[in-house]
Amino acid sequence: MPEWTVELLDADDDYPPESAETYEENALGKARYGRALASPDAWVAGEDSGIEVAALGGRPGVHSARWADDPIAALLAELDGVTDRRARFVCAIVALAPAGDPVYAEGMVEGEISVEARGTGGFGYDPIFVPDGQVLTMAELGDDWKRLNSHRARAAAAFREALA
Repeated sequence: MPEWTVELLDADDDYPPESAETYEENALGKARYGRALASPDAWVAGEDSGIEVAALGGRPGVHSARWADDPIAALLAELDGVTDRRARFVCAIVALAPAGDPVYAEGMVEGEISVEARGTGGFGYDPIFVPDGQVLTMAELGDDWKRLNSHRARAAAAFREALA
């Protein structure tokens, strides 16, 4: 969102836990946390993302960030021998206007889990996620591709539309 000036808030030990059942609820908790720290005339946004794997009933989902000590190895192990490797990245953004009114947006990227990790770009599950229509993992596609096509980019675009 290049038209916005973004200031990151310092998080301390009281940062809100990602313990809700949905991405939206987790993002709203982060936005509410930020509201208490930000200037009263500022918009405040929270974001939550995860990966949902069809063969695992949507797991790890909202628990993606803390699902396993080595999430890539764990996910590849769970899918060993599994032919249905469909998955999707999901991102929810919740922004609170200065008056406190929430604006919700969501973005998704459908794809599949590769059989091995490939690429050095990105973070998290990027080395094992191949978006639909691509042969490279998100880690191989890199930041320029992600800036335009990722679940976060799509959520940001939906957020801009919601504000229009």
